[in-house]
Amino acid sequence: MRVLLTGHQGYLGTVMAPVLARAGHEVVGLDSGLFAECVLGPPPDDPPGHRMDLRDVPAGLLEGFDAVIHLAALSNDPLGALAPELTYDINHHASVRLARLARDAGVRRFLYASTCSVYGASGGDDLLGEDAPLRPVTPYAESKVRVEDELIELADADFTPVFLRNATAFGFSPRLRADIVLNNLVGHAHLTGQVRVLSDGTPWRPLVHVADIADAFAAALTAPRAAVHARAFNVGGEQNNLTVAEIAEHVVEAVPGSELLVTGETGADPRSYRVDFSRIRAALPELHARWTVKAGAVELADAYRCHGLTVTDFRQRFTRLAWLADRRAAGTVSEDLRT
Repeated sequence: MRVLLTGHQGYLGTVMAPVLARAGHEVVGLDSGLFAECVLGPPPDDPPGHRMDLRDVPAGLLEGFDAVIHLAALSNDPLGALAPELTYDINHHASVRLARLARDAGVRRFLYASTCSVYGASGGDDLLGEDAPLRPVTPYAESKVRVEDELIELADADFTPVFLRNATAFGFSPRLRADIVLNNLVGHAHLTGQVRVLSDGTPWRPLVHVADIADAFAAALTAPRAAVHARAFNVGGEQNNLTVAEIAEHVVEAVPGSELLVTGETGADPRSYRVDFSRIRAALPELHARWTVKAGAVELADAYRCHGLTVTDFRQRFTRLAWLADRRAAGTVSEDLRT
């Protein structure tokens, strides 16, 4: 297929692009470049692409593509809380507009990167399937729910939207993110010797490695239409449904000499949920989540040592909120996050 991959210079897109290329697809990227410089280790080999804000995509750009994989978004809850109006402008309105342009241009499949955060404040310990009530508690998660709702309305015999609700990502990417739970805890352990848990450690989190996310999208791209048409899929594996305290214990094992410190200073976190991944296994039987949190913690610790992660880069370059604040202050990014 000829595939447009939005967000190809992000944390996930940098891992996904070569997976798609190895599967034989022609990959064309689209990215605003906000995080293109957030690289740890050798520079990645990006596919050819368009440097463009998602809000500015012209209709003609979608011509000739068989599929769109839409990853680009303001990604994570602190960013959404900082500028909720921009979160809805980019994550919601621009995403729906992109899907309409794709449908009108004859694109047949539209894979949308949603999130298990849509389950939000679910309460209880039951495993949540895709038909569970959606209880988003942040602008980021709310924007994902709104896009899913509107893309369902666009589905027809010629246009197949698919909603891939990724669990919380972890693992090494050449364009690192340090502001997601496992990557963050391993970084603190590596740099300070402490694994600091600011909550009480009891909230449940479903996690999934970036490579397993990439494999899921590649499988959904070529799956029979009947198996995926207008359906939502949780992406991950039940073995990675862990409490924050359990995640932290894996980090202590991966970083020799580190110690666990549960401060509880932020109190109870309302975002607590465990997720059922049986639907994606049934629809895409060749797909299996290969990475455990334990293995991912070791991978991250090794990468941080190998590539010489510094405190400054960990706190600034690889933390989305801090990076954007620095670029705004330097005048290289506008207040509405255009480059």
